Parts: sequence; C-alpha cells; structure tokens
Amino acid sequence: MAAEAAVGAPAPARLINPWHLVWALAAIAVMIAAIVSASLWALNFVHALAGLMWTGIDLFMGFVVGPILRRLDPPARRAFTLALMPRMIFLMPTLAIITGTAGWYLAQRIGYLDVGYPQRAWVVAALVIIAILTVQGLGILLPTNLRVCLELRKDSPDLARIGAWMRRYVRVVAMQGTMQVLMIVIMARFVAGL
Repeated sequence: MAAEAAVGAPAPARLINPWHLVWALAAIAVMIAAIVSASLWALNFVHALAGLMWTGIDLFMGFVVGPILRRLDPPARRAFTLALMPRMIFLMPTLAIITGTAGWYLAQRIGYLDVGYPQRAWVVAALVIIAILTVQGLGILLPTNLRVCLELRKDSPDLARIGAWMRRYVRVVAMQGTMQVLMIVIMARFVAGL
C-alpha cells in the first residue's frame, strides 16, 4: 500500500533546472578555452579532470549507489531517482564530451595521432573505447535516464516498463565500467610513454 501511495505521489514541479545547463555550458566553455590556448597543461588538466570525474562517478554509481538503490523501498527509490536524474542528464554527457574532445586535441598536440606501430595500437584502442563509451552514453544511457525520469514523474508510472529499461541500463553501465578500467590502463601507458 505504501508503494502504491508513493507511486501516485506528485512529482517535483520542475524536471530541468536551468542552472544545470548553465554550469554544463560553462564547463564546455572552459574546455574550448583550453583547446584554443597554447597551454598544453590546461588542455591536459581539463582532459584528466573530466576523465577522472566521468570514470569515478560511473564506478561510484555502479558499485555504491546502485546496490543501495536496489535495497530501498519503491517510494524512497523514486524520490532519490527523481532528485538524481535531472542532474545526471547534464553531468554525465558533459563529462563524456569534454573528456573525449579534450583527449583528441591533447593527443593531436602531443603527436600521438602520428605514432607508428606498435605504439599506434594503444592510440587506436583509446579511440575505439572512447567512441564506444560516448555512443553508449549519449545513445543509450542518456535517453534511458530521460525516459525513466519522465515516466516516474507520471501519476501512475509503468513500473514494468521502467524495470525493462533499467535492466538494459545496468548491462550497459557494467560494460562502461569495464571499458573505463581498460581506458585507465591505456592512459597509464600513455603517461609512462609510448
């Protein structure tokens, strides 16, 4: 009965907070400034910070928040999700875009895009992984976040539909976590020198 009452509870008044868009655009502006500057340090800093945040948040969500959320009763899970998703809709795509874009320009400036075999294999592996992560994030995870958030805002959300979306979401997040750990291995190789 409590779950039914919570499902019928009113959703928050506003899905999108304009300030989330403002700080996302500000972060992208910082990335653009680092790209157009002559500072290799600034570009490396932006790339490393965004990459660390993206990977750290993904792993934290998967290994800490996810298991806790599964144990919460439906009203608490709904409230948490409705508070978290509007932020994640802006945060994770912004970090993914900044990490990949800054990484490309950094690799170009350092000369990693011009290395020969066998070092080129490390560069290709990084490019393939970042492409997969970005496509999955923007093409699967972001739309799923939006669908779940919009469905939960309804007076009577379709919990079976949400469950189906979340099962696919969890599989994709697990794959992303694995690829992000592989990316850390590759980045460690880059730092040690190709």
